[in-house]
Amino acid sequence: MNQPPGLRQRADGAPACWWGEGHDDYEAYHDTEWGMPVVADIRLYEKMCLEGFQSGLSWLTILRKRENFRAAFSGFDFEAVARFGGADVERLLGDAGIVRHRGKIEATINNARAALDTIETHGSLAAFFWSFEPGPDDRPSLIDYATLSSMPKTPESTALSKGLRKLGWRFVGPTTCYALMQASGIVNDHLEGCHRRPAIEAARLALIRPGAASGGETAVHP
Repeated sequence: MNQPPGLRQRADGAPACWWGEGHDDYEAYHDTEWGMPVVADIRLYEKMCLEGFQSGLSWLTILRKRENFRAAFSGFDFEAVARFGGADVERLLGDAGIVRHRGKIEATINNARAALDTIETHGSLAAFFWSFEPGPDDRPSLIDYATLSSMPKTPESTALSKGLRKLGWRFVGPTTCYALMQASGIVNDHLEGCHRRPAIEAARLALIRPGAASGGETAVHP
């Protein structure tokens, strides 16, 4: 049977999004992480930073370096990263295990400080990020390959980008913000028919959305 565009049938018969095939790293990320709701501030900061580092590169490159990034940036503990200085920038520029791009490294440190300001103003990163979740009427009725290919950014991701920039964040353009929203389950962009889409919908339905007073809920995935 022919699959709809964008879906690939696995050897076990399970249909999956086209991009979650071809590499074990992609398949594992697609099947266990991408789209699962994330409300832990440290993980949202990590995902935003990694999406920024990915700009101009393949996501596979970032996935394969992720543990190196975590080691280099103190596990993405933004309170620790906020204390990084010039010596840390030079250390990171000499670290072959990560992407050695001065602008992105300096943005990651800057964004740790901006994260602290965001939390002070809005209670948690989760409360701020999830406040840009689109309502049901603002989403396409069908997430298929053509629809997904036509929206690298959305009005909500553009608004999130603008809001973050006002709070001092860098390397957070609308496309990067939409990738963050997809990866963190703020939207469910697994294609219709993908075996992961129902599980993501169930997780999103069960999620208690973080509020400014909550300081962030417990993450659905580690």
